[in-house]
Amino acid sequence: MDFTELRHLAEQIETECGKAIIGKGEQIRLVLTSLFAGGHVLIDDIPGVGKTTLVKALSAVLGCGMVRVQFTPDLLPSDIVGMNIYSQKTGEMVFTPGPIMTNILLADEINRAIPRTQSALLEAMEERQVSVDGVTYPLAPPFMVLATQNPVETETTFALPAAQLDRFLFKLSMGYPTPREEAAMLRTVGDGAAFADLRPLLSPEEVNRFTRRSGRSACPIRWWRTSWSWSRPPGSSRSWPAAPAPGCPGTCSGPPKPMPPSPAGTMSPRTM
Repeated sequence: MDFTELRHLAEQIETECGKAIIGKGEQIRLVLTSLFAGGHVLIDDIPGVGKTTLVKALSAVLGCGMVRVQFTPDLLPSDIVGMNIYSQKTGEMVFTPGPIMTNILLADEINRAIPRTQSALLEAMEERQVSVDGVTYPLAPPFMVLATQNPVETETTFALPAAQLDRFLFKLSMGYPTPREEAAMLRTVGDGAAFADLRPLLSPEEVNRFTRRSGRSACPIRWWRTSWSWSRPPGSSRSWPAAPAPGCPGTCSGPPKPMPPSPAGTMSPRTM
């Protein structure tokens, strides 16, 4: 697959989102990478740095539906996936879809919900479907979970276990804006009118097309062998760095290199 078209499109999306959120070009590119790779993103940062704004801007530019769910300790799984409700008109149980039936689900402060509610997302994130009372309902593509959590306050929160963190392709940090970026925010987005100027550059159908094309991209067999070798457990006959080999699009070349530590405000690689 020729990635020139996709790269050009990503630059256009980044520029358009820049009307509403300033100085977060790297985060936008990583979220787009996860979207086209069929993954999900966990945004871990303090309040007020633009986590929700990033999701709202991206959903508007991508032309996809977006639903925000505020996770709280009293939130139940049925509040997310939906439930069967008795209809007095028909005398039957009727399925009422939950907010998960969307393209982009913003799970705000996911670690505030109890583990039972958090686990309601696992089937949707992995298999793109939800099950209610023994009936399976597929989720319309594209589907992506963008979850946020606050690393400062840990009281009355429930840490995500490793198996659940593995469902996320990236864990991002927004970082604090520079003084110049803060001044630009006051000039351009202080009144909240920037979202009205955002124009959709894609549709859900076009996002699906790019996702399918990205999935069909070929990776040289030597990269698969290297990735497998790097992921071997400790105690094997060969010693490899602890970090996994970085993923490779079809046009990459050269041997993989260990990933350097991520500076503040950038991606933290997922632990394999």
